[in-house]
Amino acid sequence: MFRLTPIKMKTNTKLAYSVKPKVNIKGLIKPYFYTIKYALDEENLCKMEMKTLFNKIPCKKHFFSYHHVSPSRSPFLKECISIMYTGNTLEDIVHQITTDKLSLDKFKVSYVNYGDEILHLDERRKIEYLIGMNINGEAEMQYPELLLAITKVHDKWILGEYELNESKWHLHNRKPYSYSNALGVKASRAIVNIAVSNNLKLKVIDPCCGIGTVLVEALSQGIDIIGYELNPLIAENAKKNLEHFGYENVITTGDMNTITDKFDVAIIDLPYGLFSPTTLKDQVDIINSARKISNRLVILTFENMDRYLLASGFNIVDRCDVSKGKFKRFVTICE
Repeated sequence: MFRLTPIKMKTNTKLAYSVKPKVNIKGLIKPYFYTIKYALDEENLCKMEMKTLFNKIPCKKHFFSYHHVSPSRSPFLKECISIMYTGNTLEDIVHQITTDKLSLDKFKVSYVNYGDEILHLDERRKIEYLIGMNINGEAEMQYPELLLAITKVHDKWILGEYELNESKWHLHNRKPYSYSNALGVKASRAIVNIAVSNNLKLKVIDPCCGIGTVLVEALSQGIDIIGYELNPLIAENAKKNLEHFGYENVITTGDMNTITDKFDVAIIDLPYGLFSPTTLKDQVDIINSARKISNRLVILTFENMDRYLLASGFNIVDRCDVSKGKFKRFVTICE
């Protein structure tokens, strides 16, 4: 059922989220409508990211939240509607617009299809025209400064500001150097979001950074991150990848076990010996070093490493798995 209603915002209210919800001119917290998209083998990772960002696991590929996250942060969020008006009928929406004398410039209205709620082009255009003609101001169809979305969700109509995932992170697939076993761009971006949640000011380290995919996804979001890489050749190629995308060199060529600084969170794709000789002892040493230098750990492994994570002093908070071709990794969140 559609149950979200605006909440009166008190000035002394402390929110559970590090990013505060947007408040409209009436002092009401806006609810948001999100749609998500993922492949079958990405479902677990998507749900872990949604749980981290929104403190909920969607049961469908759309959901409501009072918390705002830019869709462009996530590889799975498709779009977001910041809800301005809700109604039982389309006429209810039109009535509210005209009553409020809503005035906008250079706007465009789009009907959003999602899930099974599919309307044909002609029907969508009629609805868009009805909404647009009742808004005071000039519409702009080619280069709008404000996008509005109208749709029907669970027998309720909603209208609001429309934000699409710009998907600029797709460009990171074109990095000069890559390895077939390296964590993919899409998964890396989700892992970064799982690691920092909604606090982009955390101090982060990727102490086994490999070719730098995680670093690129973090830096593209303005996150304070550094990387370490033991293999000099891989480290050099990773630095070239950062340079290719215009990011400063944040990579140190060296052993993570020598790190003495403290970090809010570490992201580790645990080496398994494909390019550099790696033993179980090496892997356990990495986990133990991560415990010393970080308060939180998101670790990817090719086998269950729970006994070693627990022995190091970490508590296991959550887990899922992520696949890439024949490769399957376990994603474990530890604190």
